[in-house]
Amino acid sequence: MHKSWHKFWFIRHALVHPAALANLYGTDDVPVCDDTMAAQAGRYAALAARLPHTARFVCTPLSRTQLTAAALFRAGYPVQTPLIDPAFVEQDFGALQGLPIANFETRTDDQRHPFWPIHAAETPPGGESFSHLIARVGAGLEALLATAQGQHTIVVSHGGAIRAAIAHVLGLNPHQALCLQIDNISLTQLEHNARGWRVLSVNEHPSILVRETQAPAAVRPVTMA
Repeated sequence: MHKSWHKFWFIRHALVHPAALANLYGTDDVPVCDDTMAAQAGRYAALAARLPHTARFVCTPLSRTQLTAAALFRAGYPVQTPLIDPAFVEQDFGALQGLPIANFETRTDDQRHPFWPIHAAETPPGGESFSHLIARVGAGLEALLATAQGQHTIVVSHGGAIRAAIAHVLGLNPHQALCLQIDNISLTQLEHNARGWRVLSVNEHPSILVRETQAPAAVRPVTMA
């Protein structure tokens, strides 16, 4: 039975190693960029402070989400053993996985999404389409909701899976969902209450919000729309 109120805090994993960025890595277990993670220690501290400290913590089977969780624990979030849930892993690109991103630049507009290497409706050989990803992530989200014991769940996941979660909540089609920007170490908040689902924030950067909140009103930076 659904809880009357529950909030999901989705975090996209740390930036991966530069060598991996050149390829469509999908579900490959590529390494994170240790130098970037160290340089962004302040962002992890701000995010750890922003998150609710009484929450269920979920990661995917890929090491980049688990290493991101470990960085949050080092930054001050209360340490716990995360639940490993494969429902929130990145899209499986099948035979296309591992190919250079540059290979997809030669595709015509009707062969790819404007902001994604492949078309929103495409099912790669041996892989899954974005529609499949939405169904998988949506089922995982509903399963976590049904088994929630508290009021908060933190999910360290992947860009595609977070877009899929938003699509499930809002009823977006795959093309629309792929138009959403989800940065590394960004926060997306989803809520379920007695009236249904809603989105509270997308691609939030807590470190920026903390600086703005702490700055005097007269000197707060102006955010351009």
